[in-house]
Amino acid sequence: MSFKCGIVGLPNVGKSTLFNALTNSNKAQAANFPFCTIDPNIGVVSVPDYRLENLAKISKSKKIIPTTISFVDIAGLVKGASKGEGLGNKFLSHIREVDAVIHMIRCFDSSDIQNVNPTVDPVRDLEIIETEMKLADLESIQKRLEKNNKKNIDEDQIKILQSCLDLINNDQDLTSLKSEFSKKQLNLSGLLSLKPKIFVCNVDEKSVQNGNGYTKSFLEKFGLENTLIVSADIENQINELDSEERKNYMEMIGLKDTGLDMLIQKGYKILELDTFFTSGPEETRAWTIQKNCLAPKAAGEIHTDFEKGFIRAETISYNDFVENDGWVNSKTNGKMRLEGKDYIVKDGDVLNFRFNT
Repeated sequence: MSFKCGIVGLPNVGKSTLFNALTNSNKAQAANFPFCTIDPNIGVVSVPDYRLENLAKISKSKKIIPTTISFVDIAGLVKGASKGEGLGNKFLSHIREVDAVIHMIRCFDSSDIQNVNPTVDPVRDLEIIETEMKLADLESIQKRLEKNNKKNIDEDQIKILQSCLDLINNDQDLTSLKSEFSKKQLNLSGLLSLKPKIFVCNVDEKSVQNGNGYTKSFLEKFGLENTLIVSADIENQINELDSEERKNYMEMIGLKDTGLDMLIQKGYKILELDTFFTSGPEETRAWTIQKNCLAPKAAGEIHTDFEKGFIRAETISYNDFVENDGWVNSKTNGKMRLEGKDYIVKDGDVLNFRFNT
C-alpha cells in the first residue's frame, strides 16, 4: 500500500513550493498571487530507508524497490470555502481523497509575497481552514442523516455521524471519537475533520533551526507532536544539490533531516504504518502495511494469491538478517522463524511467504 498526503492551507503560504521540493519537481506553479494552483498536482515519492541498501548488498539484489508516498498539492482555501468562496467546494472534495492532511501554515514575514490576511497569524490561519472543513462536514452529515438517506447507512456510521454533529455544534474536539470508534469505522465516515493531521510551519531561512515568534505561539497552542518547522525555500535549495553538496549544506545550516524525511516519519506515526521487506537475488523491496497487520494480510500486499493461499511466513528480523549475513546463515543460526496466520508482522521483518496457488 502507498499512502497519500494532501497539502492544504490558505493561498500563498508555500504549499506549491513545498510540493515541488518534496517531489523534486516543478509540477506545481508557485506564484505570488492567490489560487495559482487550480487542479491538484500529484507527486509520487520514494520513501528513503537506509535498510534497503543494506539488505540488497547482502542479498546481492539486482534491483532495489522502495515503497512510496504520494503528495497532493491542493489549491488554497479561504474563509467561506464551504459556501463556495474562493475556489469553493471543488477543492474541499480533493481533501476527501487523501489519507492524511498536511496543514501548511505561514510563519514568516515578507513584503514580496502577498498574504490574504493583513497580518501573519498561524493560529488564526489554521482555525480558518479547520472551520471550513468542519462546515463542509456539517453539511455532509446533515444530508446523510436525513430520513431518506439514513436507511442506507449502518448503525455504527449513524452513531459516528451523530457524535460528530454534536461535537461540531458544540465547538468541541473531534479527536475524542478515536476512543469510542475504531480507525476503520472513522475512515469509512469520509469526514474531513477526522483525517490525521500534520502541521507544517513554513519559516524563513534564519528561523529554520530555532523557529520564531510565530512558531512559538503555534506550538503553545497545538504542541510539537504533530508539528514540523520547515523552510520550503531551503528544501527547494537542498533538492538542487548533489548528495555531497546536500550533506555539506545541511551541516552548515544545522539541519539534521530534510523536510521529506521528517514528513514521512510523522506520516508513518500518525497513520500507524510499518514496513516489511522481501530480499533476494532479483530484488530487495520495501512494503508498507498497517501496524498490527497479520501475516496473510501482509502477503496480500505482494499479491492477492499470496493471501488466499497463505501457508506460513519465513521470518527474520532486519537486525538478525544483517548480523547473520542473509537467509542461509540466519536459518543455520536459528534466527529464521516459521510464522503462521496469527503472526503480527513487525516493522523491519524480512519475509518470504509460502503459499498454495
